[in-house]
Amino acid sequence: MRLLSTGSGKVARSPVHHPLFARCYARLSVGAETRLGMAGVRQRLLAGLSGRVIEIGAGNGLNFAHYPGAVAEVVAIEPEALLRQLALESAVRAQVPVDVVPGAAEALPVKSEAFDAAVLSLVLCSVRDLARALSEVRRVLRPGGEVRFFEHGRGGGRVMTLTQQALDRTVWPALFGGCHLSRDPVAALRQAGFGLGPHRRLLLPETGPALPTSYCVLGTAWRPEEPDAR
Repeated sequence: MRLLSTGSGKVARSPVHHPLFARCYARLSVGAETRLGMAGVRQRLLAGLSGRVIEIGAGNGLNFAHYPGAVAEVVAIEPEALLRQLALESAVRAQVPVDVVPGAAEALPVKSEAFDAAVLSLVLCSVRDLARALSEVRRVLRPGGEVRFFEHGRGGGRVMTLTQQALDRTVWPALFGGCHLSRDPVAALRQAGFGLGPHRRLLLPETGPALPTSYCVLGTAWRPEEPDAR
């Protein structure tokens, strides 16, 4: 198992190894670009970004084609080996420089305050330690740096919420690469000390029956400016 040096001075092991899920995800996610309108969501997620960007949990790199030209560099973190290989192939075709590297969200292998923006796209559901992962995001962003997020999580009425929680306690994480259905990404960002910007709830798919994975949120947050210590 590969060792990763981190900007926080620690050495972390990447524990993510879900080859069967990774193959299924890679196949289904490509179809979702048109079937669920995910390509349009990715465009809205990334529009207007500039400077140095870190993308955490890049998966198979489907975001890469949507980064605007004002982005100087993307450092894409992906812990799962198969998805990382697919992301490397996507990076070659991107219009902006993309560096795909291994790493875990809870111990990002980059320096502190090195990025102007961070992108979280369907990743907070599967990190092992949500609070620690968001603490790392805050560490690597410059003061005032922006977070763009598109996540699924808790939603629907009481019956759906109870269903999501029951699946989280039983089969869902084991079958779907550590994914959890009942996390609240907006509340988690707020608790981690981020300022919340505009965000909107989405239902995917927009038509048809609502699924436990259907309740999504797309929005922005930022790392607050630190007070002058002098």
